[in-house]
Amino acid sequence: MMRPSSIRRVLLGGAAALASLVTLTQAQAADPIKIAVIAEAQAIAGASIPQAAQLAADEINAKGGVDGRQIQIISYDNKSSATDSVRAFQRAVSDDKVNAVIASYISEVVLALEPWAARLKTVMITPGAASNEITKAVHNDYEKNKYTFHGYLTSAELAMSVCDGAKDILVNDRKMKTAVIFSEDAAWTTPLDAGYKECLPKIGLQILDHIRMSPDTTDFTPIYNKIEGEKPDVMITGISHIGVQPTVQWKNQQVPIPMLGISSQATNSTFWKDTNGAADGVLFQSVSGPGIAMTSKSVPFADAFNKKYGNFPSYAGYTAYDEVYYIADAVKRAGSTDSDKLVAALEKTDWEGTIGRIQFYGKEDQFTHGLKYGKGLITGMISQWQDGKQVAVWPPEIANGKIRFPSFIKAQNP
Repeated sequence: MMRPSSIRRVLLGGAAALASLVTLTQAQAADPIKIAVIAEAQAIAGASIPQAAQLAADEINAKGGVDGRQIQIISYDNKSSATDSVRAFQRAVSDDKVNAVIASYISEVVLALEPWAARLKTVMITPGAASNEITKAVHNDYEKNKYTFHGYLTSAELAMSVCDGAKDILVNDRKMKTAVIFSEDAAWTTPLDAGYKECLPKIGLQILDHIRMSPDTTDFTPIYNKIEGEKPDVMITGISHIGVQPTVQWKNQQVPIPMLGISSQATNSTFWKDTNGAADGVLFQSVSGPGIAMTSKSVPFADAFNKKYGNFPSYAGYTAYDEVYYIADAVKRAGSTDSDKLVAALEKTDWEGTIGRIQFYGKEDQFTHGLKYGKGLITGMISQWQDGKQVAVWPPEIANGKIRFPSFIKAQNP
């Protein structure tokens, strides 16, 4: 029979063990949810990514975090380098023990990181890369690449968005009939241009030429002279790593042909200043913009970003902000930061973000883990730079202005 003193020791020991277990559980519950942000912090389109992610984390943390856990953003400037990005990804996972990664608006960078997301079994979401190859890799080898999600429209979807807008505002409203495709030579523009080639003729725009120039091009005079000689009604663009130089020279040379398409740098509110106002009249596709209520969350986010950082975000700022929120939502639904459980939760995402209703294509779809495109989901929008401001001109339900071209453009209002 056990002595009273022995019973007391056992009970005290059990109580101490239980207290330790409770303390450990509380400590684990209080551990921050770590999200790495690997981005082009010095680039016009990339600077918004870490800023927007931090803003989202601050908002979530101010409301108590995720089940008492704070969101911690750990930022790495990849200097637009795939090599630096890979090093940052490895460090983020091995040293900083992050639970998820938001990475880059450059397709070549994301394609270099995708195998590392697979090897290290770490969720990665891109806020701005577009190449179809990103989702294609997930579709072709789901078990290996399921950790990668595409938090921005694929190149194929971007082409559809541009064509949907062009059909209404160029073909139907202005009776345009001809176009030249004008793109930089990059991984993301190969499928974009293929999409343009397929959809432009369908909406009534005959393609007169397809020009792909090096992102290192500094003098666009020969290109513009060639395009002017072909006399298209519009230039359909696919530019991201460049943007300022071709826009300034378009204005300085008074090229009488409007530009519409993807111009990533034009989505940033600094683009007017960056081009000394040469951006006036440029039409560009985006996913949201200042003062544009794509959803009830769009304007409050843009205004909060502007208040904190002194400018409005680029397209990749909107997506990065949304990504932090739906990663946090996925962690809450999964009840865990385990990568496989996080993947399963992210696949069930149905989240109203700043750019629309966010859902992902499934493993049987061609664009596995890509954002679903279409009415009621995400459609994108067309804006135009006018007098220093981004004015939404399409779709009509969110438009806050009408197209107005500078005097040197031959295509005027209908």
